[in-house]
Amino acid sequence: MPLHIGGVFIFDGPLSVDDLKSLIEAKLPQIPRYRQRVVFPPFQAGYPRWEFDPRFDINRHIHLAPLQAATKEALQNQAGHLFSEVMDRNRPLWDLTVVDGLEGGRSALVSRVHHCMVDGVAGVALMNLIFDASPEVSPLPPRPVFHTPAPSPSWGALAGVAFRPYFQALERMLSVQAAALKVAENLFCETVKGSLLPAAPELLPPAQRFPFYAPACGPRGVAWTEFSMRDIDAVRHVSGVKVNDVGIVILAGAMRRYAKLHRQSVNGRLLRLMVPFNLRNGDPKQGPGNKISLLPVNVPLDIADPIELLREIHRRTEAVKSAHAADMVVLGGTMLATLPVPMQAQLVGMLSNSIPVLPFDMVCTNVPGPPHPLYLLGRKMLTYYPYVPIGDFMGVCCAMASYSGTFYFSLTGDNKSAPDLDRLRDFLDETFAELQEAAGCAPKPAPAMRVEPPVAVGVAS
Repeated sequence: MPLHIGGVFIFDGPLSVDDLKSLIEAKLPQIPRYRQRVVFPPFQAGYPRWEFDPRFDINRHIHLAPLQAATKEALQNQAGHLFSEVMDRNRPLWDLTVVDGLEGGRSALVSRVHHCMVDGVAGVALMNLIFDASPEVSPLPPRPVFHTPAPSPSWGALAGVAFRPYFQALERMLSVQAAALKVAENLFCETVKGSLLPAAPELLPPAQRFPFYAPACGPRGVAWTEFSMRDIDAVRHVSGVKVNDVGIVILAGAMRRYAKLHRQSVNGRLLRLMVPFNLRNGDPKQGPGNKISLLPVNVPLDIADPIELLREIHRRTEAVKSAHAADMVVLGGTMLATLPVPMQAQLVGMLSNSIPVLPFDMVCTNVPGPPHPLYLLGRKMLTYYPYVPIGDFMGVCCAMASYSGTFYFSLTGDNKSAPDLDRLRDFLDETFAELQEAAGCAPKPAPAMRVEPPVAVGVAS
């Protein structure tokens, strides 16, 4: 199951693959994880570990893929094909693909990084490291010489596992204790304040499923749209909500239309979202990796009024945060990590894409991107379409991101269970137009140009 995240970036001119290789190679000393691969111990006797790839070659990670047709639809198809492929587990789990042939001489860059290496916030931090804030192309330092440590022999790894389990078990038991104490403390405080009861319904699974409730095992498709950040802010200021609330209400309205398209009732219907929640505290020492938890948010689809739905979504998201649902998810994951590693591996292997585990309809993630334009090799980045993977019977997922005054929506769908992903994308546009009108923020139509009547010209007799 492909579990990489990434994005599609469009630039205002062509990108040189050779220059890109030189640039990334020069940046690798600052991100050593991108030269490391995942190595599994024999017989799943312990946790995988990171080792430097002794055969690391930048040419295996940066590719060129010319586009057959100079259209946005062709680029979407190309990106969907790339995102469908599982990465080679014997190499560092990332790659970049330069796509040439877009209209107007533009080019695109398709980025893939496995989720075990970064989350969305860490991915944006990586963008800021690789890209520039100005079109000035800085001279690259000399090509670095990598000294790759010799990989540990498999028998050594197995012996190490034999001596480490006691320390690992103690560390995980302490982690469980700390997580449990945090949950207990927060639950007690919220019970005293009486804020847990409104959040209780959010913890129940949905009773109805959408047509894409199926194993996501086939090729993927993507569909994109975007809105002005100024328009998003205008709507949220009217209702006193957050940007994320506006994004969720746009998705909810589109899903309401999608359910009706498939002749499904929306009466009493809930859209169950799994919303990643950032656990970073702004400390730059936290670095890459995953520092997220998950928030369950139930969105009612039977509220037709967009403003009423927007306020209800804001109320529900705040209630879930007050209930510290993210802390409970961390506790559950920490408890799972106390199981013996072979048992974890067997459990994941049995459940992955065969038995529904997560009680959600889809993932909906929102990552704030840079508010200013970015440049790569002197080329301005025009668009940023984020990518989030699908899986575990969630045949459609949604990623949102802001960049340089624009709010981007990106849908990922399984081609078999969600062949009409473009219709859902169009419903996003229709919903936002309806939301703007309900909030009194709809753009005013341009005044009609006045046409002067022709002046009659006399003819001399």
